[in-house]
Amino acid sequence: MLERIATLRREAEAAIAAAGSSAELEELRVRHLGRRAELPNLLRGVRDLPPEERGPVGQAANQARQALEGLIERRAAELDATELDARLSADRVDVTLPGDPAPPVGRLHLLTATRREIEDVFLGLGFDVAEGPEIESVYYNFDALNHPPDHPAREETDTFYVSDDVVLRTHTSPVQVRAMEAHPPPLYIIVPGRVFRPDSDATHTPQFHQVEGLAVDEDVTMADLQGTLLAFARAVFGDERQVRLRPHNFPFTEPSVEVDVSCFRCRDGFMPDGSRCRICKGSTWLEILGAGMVDPNVFEHVREHGYDPDRVQGFAFGLGIERVAMLKHEVSDLRLFYDNDVRFLEQFG
Repeated sequence: MLERIATLRREAEAAIAAAGSSAELEELRVRHLGRRAELPNLLRGVRDLPPEERGPVGQAANQARQALEGLIERRAAELDATELDARLSADRVDVTLPGDPAPPVGRLHLLTATRREIEDVFLGLGFDVAEGPEIESVYYNFDALNHPPDHPAREETDTFYVSDDVVLRTHTSPVQVRAMEAHPPPLYIIVPGRVFRPDSDATHTPQFHQVEGLAVDEDVTMADLQGTLLAFARAVFGDERQVRLRPHNFPFTEPSVEVDVSCFRCRDGFMPDGSRCRICKGSTWLEILGAGMVDPNVFEHVREHGYDPDRVQGFAFGLGIERVAMLKHEVSDLRLFYDNDVRFLEQFG
């Protein structure tokens, strides 16, 4: 009996080792370990043997069964891995081949393209790009930017408050102070990003995008501001553009100016057909941004970081990305940028 068990074990081990597929292996499992297989039947017949043979035969049969079960499991794992590799190789797709039909080519959203264009201009002028949090403290959004406690911008009708001391930033200007806290002068940065105000009409949305600019050094003047903005206007709107500065008032700049660019759609306020230009309304100027020299009170908040208002000075400006895109591409309604209407977006490639 022991010799027969050893023979069955050897034959089964050889067959299992030679199995070439999972199906063949399952067939061998049934043949050698199934209900009608000889080895299990020998194990079940141990009770009919003489007492002195039961122990050795039962032990040998159990060991053979366990050995075969383990061998089958290991061989199954080997076959599964081999078959998976074969399927992966057979199903391999050459992703370098062109699609058929060719997929449509995507493009940047107009606001993204405009933002990148503006960034490229100022990077070429020596500015770095900085970013900051969209959820901002009242200190950075208002206090450190010289907004008095009773300033209208602090009202809940003009600002989204998360809590008494936290707001959704109303401009990207808070990064001015954060950047000065992190970097000693000189400092030349632009800060593009999303801002939030509770407005909604053809020229305002609750979420929009700004680019803040800040230049701080020992010899920065209003002439440097004008020259920088002139270079920007000519890069974005055309080489013949001029800029005009008009007195204005902003809390964090003194003096402050509104900046206009000469109209790029008409000549002297009139179109070639003699009609009045509908872009500049015949004025020949288009308002594009606000700017000014950084108020010394702003520097007082970062004096300990090297920004002594008696030693350094700088200029700041802020422009709306939507405003630039609307002017340059003659978009009449700001909300079109956010409607996700492909018919509108596909016009700008």
